[in-house]
Amino acid sequence: MRRISANASCRCSSSEPTKQGNSVKRSQFIPAAESKHDWVGPPHRLSNLRPIIYHIPENETELEKQLRTLRQETEDWNHAFWTNQNITFNKEKDAFVLSQLKEKGLTERDEKGRKRALNSEEMAVFYKHFLDENCIRHANYNKDWYRRNFTITLLMGRVAFHSVWRTLAERRGWKKGGPTT
Repeated sequence: MRRISANASCRCSSSEPTKQGNSVKRSQFIPAAESKHDWVGPPHRLSNLRPIIYHIPENETELEKQLRTLRQETEDWNHAFWTNQNITFNKEKDAFVLSQLKEKGLTERDEKGRKRALNSEEMAVFYKHFLDENCIRHANYNKDWYRRNFTITLLMGRVAFHSVWRTLAERRGWKKGGPTT
């Protein structure tokens, strides 16, 4: 991967604005202009998700563009959800650990300056509470995730079908309306 330059000519869908109008820019790298494949980057430090830079073919059809756009919007939505979820989780976990240490009369760090931790049984109380508190949120996320992926799968099928049809039509010399006579 190479750094983005001001005069880079490769089109990168992960830097295009989403439907909501806000640009989600998570990667400072783009593939070479001659690349013909999607690129997957390293995990994001907050969401833990790997950003994808989708290849945009030169002769992208409207259906292919619709698929790529939906995939990018889904990735952006997923990234936003997990970034927020992980930040919330870590804040609540840190607050829980601190409150439990205070209950025991301990400070956050020991005599050698090392951060204190709770054992797995004590942390299980927090994990259960966090999951219970976020149960509806996670269920809604899962419903939307499945809906989005089902739609993406259907669009991928349509793109594949149209691609095969276009190839057959070209080989047989058909015009757009059907076979030539």
